[in-house]
Amino acid sequence: MSSNSDQDSSSALFAAIRHLLRPLIKILLNHGVPFAKFAEIARGVYVEVADADFALPGRKQTDSRVSVLTGLTRKEVARLRGMEKPEDIESAQSYNRAARVVSAWKREHPLEGTASGVSPLPLEGEVSLASLIRRHSGDMPVRAVVDELMRVGTIRLMANGEVELLHRSYLPPPGERRKLVYLGDDVADLIGTIGHNLEAKQEDTYFQRKVFYDNVPVERLPAARDSARKHGEIIIDNLVNELAVHDRDVHPDVEGSGRMRIVVGIYYHEAMFTGSGEGEAAPTPTPDGKKRLSKPPPTKKAQS
Repeated sequence: MSSNSDQDSSSALFAAIRHLLRPLIKILLNHGVPFAKFAEIARGVYVEVADADFALPGRKQTDSRVSVLTGLTRKEVARLRGMEKPEDIESAQSYNRAARVVSAWKREHPLEGTASGVSPLPLEGEVSLASLIRRHSGDMPVRAVVDELMRVGTIRLMANGEVELLHRSYLPPPGERRKLVYLGDDVADLIGTIGHNLEAKQEDTYFQRKVFYDNVPVERLPAARDSARKHGEIIIDNLVNELAVHDRDVHPDVEGSGRMRIVVGIYYHEAMFTGSGEGEAAPTPTPDGKKRLSKPPPTKKAQS
């Protein structure tokens, strides 16, 4: 009984891995990353995780122990442990600091009636964009943050000398490497939440919700995207205000030990329904020689 249960669990895990790897591998192929490079990175991460998270209490983690955990040879483990790890600290810092400034602007200077729902600010002064940047961007120079926000079209300088927030979020333009920060941070956070919830007791699980529909006509997608964007922004804005009270960078009087990171995310996604969730459905030939998608199943909606 236990053997069958373990086999079923492994099968479900491997099916899930195949599913989550599909969009990742599509990104890798779009960026010209061959399998050998991906495999090398995966081996390195296996060693890192075994090193950091699977050491025996009170004992030093050895190459032999990591070898047993990962299935790699001791020689390979030693090589991977000594390799320099690829990092893109510049992109991550630029993204995080600019995003924090925009978040603080929305939280501290709301104003109904403007396109962004935020009050314009003078560039310098006691209450200004510069003061926001100094408080929320770490050690980045004010000019560097202003230039970055202007470059991506998040802000503009008005004729009266004030700065207007044009968009309620900081988003680098398409194709920029800084957008790859989302891939590393956001996907890792979501998988981390799912991994925690797989093992945690019910009362200790992290919040994780999604709503989905699987019988939406292609013509309705633009309206669905707009709805997700509009209501998603409202939810995120509310969360910004609710969660900011717990952060010492925002409220220095907050007391406590350690330095924890908290994240709540919601997302929108669209793909052709296949029934398996493994990719887009291929058009099926019809007697008239044309191709069209097979008739969709009855509408289903769910929340999980």
